[in-house]
Amino acid sequence: MYKLCVFAGTTEGRELVELLAGQPVEVTACVATEYGEALLESREGLTVSAGRLAEEEMEALFCRERFHMVVDATHPYAEQVTENIARACERTGTEYLRLLRGSGGMPEDAVCVPDIAGALAWLADRPGNILLTTGSKELSKYAALPDFSRRVYARVLPMEPSLSACREAGLAPDHIIAMQGPFSREMNAAMLRAVQAAYLVTKDAGEKGGFGKKAAAAREAGAVLIVVGRPAQRDGLDFSSTAELLERRFGLRFRPRVVLAGVGPGRMEDMTASVRRAIHEADCVIGARRMLESVPEGKRTRAAIAPEEITACIRESRDCRRFVVLLSGDTGFFSGTKRLLPLLKDCEVEILPGLSSLQVLCARLGTSYEDVVSVSLHGRDRNLVPDVVQNRRVFALVGGPEGMTQVCRTLTAAGLGEVRVSAGERLGYPEERITSGSAREMAEKRFDDLSVALIENPAARPFLPGLPDQQFQRGEGKDGCVVPMTKWEIRACALSKLRPARDSVCWDIGAGTGSMSIELALQARDGKVFAVERKEGALTLLRENREKFHVSNLEITAGTAPEACSQLPAPTHAFLGGSAGNLREIVALLLKKNPDVRIVASAVTLETVAELTEIAKEFSFTEFDVVSISTARGREAGSYHLMTAQNPVYLFTFQGQGGAA
Repeated sequence: MYKLCVFAGTTEGRELVELLAGQPVEVTACVATEYGEALLESREGLTVSAGRLAEEEMEALFCRERFHMVVDATHPYAEQVTENIARACERTGTEYLRLLRGSGGMPEDAVCVPDIAGALAWLADRPGNILLTTGSKELSKYAALPDFSRRVYARVLPMEPSLSACREAGLAPDHIIAMQGPFSREMNAAMLRAVQAAYLVTKDAGEKGGFGKKAAAAREAGAVLIVVGRPAQRDGLDFSSTAELLERRFGLRFRPRVVLAGVGPGRMEDMTASVRRAIHEADCVIGARRMLESVPEGKRTRAAIAPEEITACIRESRDCRRFVVLLSGDTGFFSGTKRLLPLLKDCEVEILPGLSSLQVLCARLGTSYEDVVSVSLHGRDRNLVPDVVQNRRVFALVGGPEGMTQVCRTLTAAGLGEVRVSAGERLGYPEERITSGSAREMAEKRFDDLSVALIENPAARPFLPGLPDQQFQRGEGKDGCVVPMTKWEIRACALSKLRPARDSVCWDIGAGTGSMSIELALQARDGKVFAVERKEGALTLLRENREKFHVSNLEITAGTAPEACSQLPAPTHAFLGGSAGNLREIVALLLKKNPDVRIVASAVTLETVAELTEIAKEFSFTEFDVVSISTARGREAGSYHLMTAQNPVYLFTFQGQGGAA
């Protein structure tokens, strides 16, 4: 087994050790302090050596362990340590590799000095307080500054050696800021203001070392940024190239690390600190073009939206190890996360949430959202009307040209023109706009493609199973025959037996007026219902009821079962209200389409009861149940009220398990 040594006192050093975890190699990680040791998780095949090593101790370690390679991932300013490692490798014949940290990108207004002496010379005759963030090792050199103990504040690690260095340099306790990073821009700016610093002295430690956040904080707090230049660097490789070399040299296979990042509205300032950090650390950022506009210049990007395109970008970018996929809004709220995860099984995936458009819109409107029902119309064929009819507050994610206008027109046409619609356009962008009004008023306006809506209907009432019979269109068909309808008490019981889910695919065989089809469509709002009916008069009533209840997930199929059902998708649930004498053949087709289908069949004649009883014996079912329901309805007889008995109805319930017995 190969043996590697990593000097891992930096963020990228620790990341390399983590990357090597689980690979067929033994790793020794060398860190200078116990704190550095604590940052490395205990793993099989990992040995941690804590404590500063002299050059002779490095030589002894390399001779004893006979490493196949030593990776120097020390700080770019730790030039002496780097030289010691390189010489120890040379003397012991050990292969040496330098892992280089990228520069943070120098701001135009920064004062760049070659070394500490240059910083001292520039600051010597300039008044004002100074915040030092260059560490404690060379703190004593700054004591040469005029009024050092009064002007200088030092931010150092909360460790005894660092505190001792501060005391020895002559700093009072109230001029010592002992804290462990990472530090955000906001925290850096707060410290600068707290000490009234006119100058921030730092090193170009790259994005990994928080250089960008320090530069932004100095600009925000009005402090001059003084950057002590890096010492000359040995030749080396960046993180991705280092990983690629280790793969090639030692036959390793590193899984790409992919962060699925919710970017909220899309601007960098609206993203969480975790998302911004992931973007800065990424080798490649993937997302829609409008989202990539917020990515800092110089960062490698790939424009892709479809999950297949995104995964292709990851697999094609062989020289990259760390990817960030930008997803609008929140990763758990109508995002591409659900479709991406199955395609990223060969990657290490981390999910970072973001602000959803629901949160942003409700914040702009000054309202809560715990009682809001959320739906997406973006790229989906869904009728919003039943949701608005049944819920007081509905949030809709709208997309495409004329999307918002069409929503308002649809609501108005459905008799909901007075519901209140609050539309948010391009939320989070400079051209953001919030418009509120009735659906009728809003139907005359134009909106941006990137729009969302909060729809409020105070008169909303939920549809409960067992809708009153009088709510349905009923009567005789055009052919003069009376169209049957399953009565509401029977429907309520049949629904409880059938137990459809929100995304079920249901068949209603012998649908009649469609009362059961409508009930199923309202229950399976994210699924599909197929109403099969052979009589023309019943088909007319079916269409009228579909339009009245605005159930766009109900599809009407004209014809006789089972022939008319042969091309329908496999059902999860089926209700048999009429069979035209083909009961056994219909059940056989249902089980062929889906052996696990759940079936509820109604019977009013003894012949149908007998046939269903035989079917229960002929086919294998994991559950079989039959119930007889007898109801009576009240009617007036002069000054009296009497009960009139209705025909008894038998409900048979079958849970399939596959094929004929």
